[in-house]
Amino acid sequence: MIMKHLLHSHHPFRIFWFSVLLTMALGGLIFTQMGLNGLWLFAILVILEVTFSFDNAVINSKVLAGMGQVWQKIFLTVGIFVAVFVVRFILPIVIVMIASGHGFMEVVDLALHKPTEYGQILHEASPMIDAFGGAFLIMIGLSYFIDYNKRIHWMRHVEPWMAKAGRFENFKVCIMLSVAAVLYFTVDAPHKSLVLISAVLGIMLHIGLELFGSFFHEDSAKSIKIKTGWAAFASLLYLEVLDASFSFDGVIGAFAITNSVLLIVAGLGAGAIWVRSLTVYLLRTGALSKYKYLENGAHWAIMALGMMMIAKLFQLELPEWATGGLGLLFVSLAVGSSILEMRSINLQEAAMTKLHQAEQKIKNGASKIVPKKR
Repeated sequence: MIMKHLLHSHHPFRIFWFSVLLTMALGGLIFTQMGLNGLWLFAILVILEVTFSFDNAVINSKVLAGMGQVWQKIFLTVGIFVAVFVVRFILPIVIVMIASGHGFMEVVDLALHKPTEYGQILHEASPMIDAFGGAFLIMIGLSYFIDYNKRIHWMRHVEPWMAKAGRFENFKVCIMLSVAAVLYFTVDAPHKSLVLISAVLGIMLHIGLELFGSFFHEDSAKSIKIKTGWAAFASLLYLEVLDASFSFDGVIGAFAITNSVLLIVAGLGAGAIWVRSLTVYLLRTGALSKYKYLENGAHWAIMALGMMMIAKLFQLELPEWATGGLGLLFVSLAVGSSILEMRSINLQEAAMTKLHQAEQKIKNGASKIVPKKR
């Protein structure tokens, strides 16, 4: 009976077992190579990645809910390879190549044998990363809130106004292009052109992914909630780009903790696996429908992260734990608000039921009273 319960698809054991096993294996490997200090740094990196990307898991589960099971499995299998190896190892190498002008193998040699120099070059490329990632993440948030058909509002003094702005076509694009222009005129002179191009590319990538998905999502299929084929592929690309945007900051911040590239890939990679498992858990338990404002909180967290990436262009930088903690705070407050509202609704329904029962008893009692004969 217990085994049957554990094997249930919604049970945490079935969802998180791979994350636990992989983390223990990587932790054991790090311990044998680097000792207790390496294991401690590994644990910090795992926790940092999970905290930093918790809101990412919420958005992932929302997008995956609209995709067929085959595409969900692709994201959770092939997507793991992309998240761990491509995004957290290959992509930083490509960025260092662009920033330094070195060849691929030269940068790999730097990463493995001269991690301090590799981390320094990656840090020097941060204006390009922050402008691109910040613009892309803010576009995600604006696309969610600036929607005339949006009906669920968490921050009641802000979100309804933003939803009404959705009546105006390309409103969010106008805002973000204005932000890109302001950045061009306000950032340090050596970074002006690079920041402008990077921000515009982030905006264009988000628009392109939306258009790509819309193009293959035919009008006749608008009533169908599950995406397949090219529409699902567009959603898959969207998720991978979103994951990359989150990981940029994490990879750069990890060099403040350690210069070991292998330790960074192991720690952030294990954290990415936990985020994938958390995505599956949210998807299978229907947390988005259970907690009414969870999605709202996650998008506020994404916008906050995007704004913090933009703020880094002006040397305004919070520590990594504060950046991840802010996202977690938004999500936690949204969950708390959802629970409080559910309890309030349940109490009102219970009170109405009791009132209805009392009225029914009074009616039944009155019908039993027989008038006396004169």
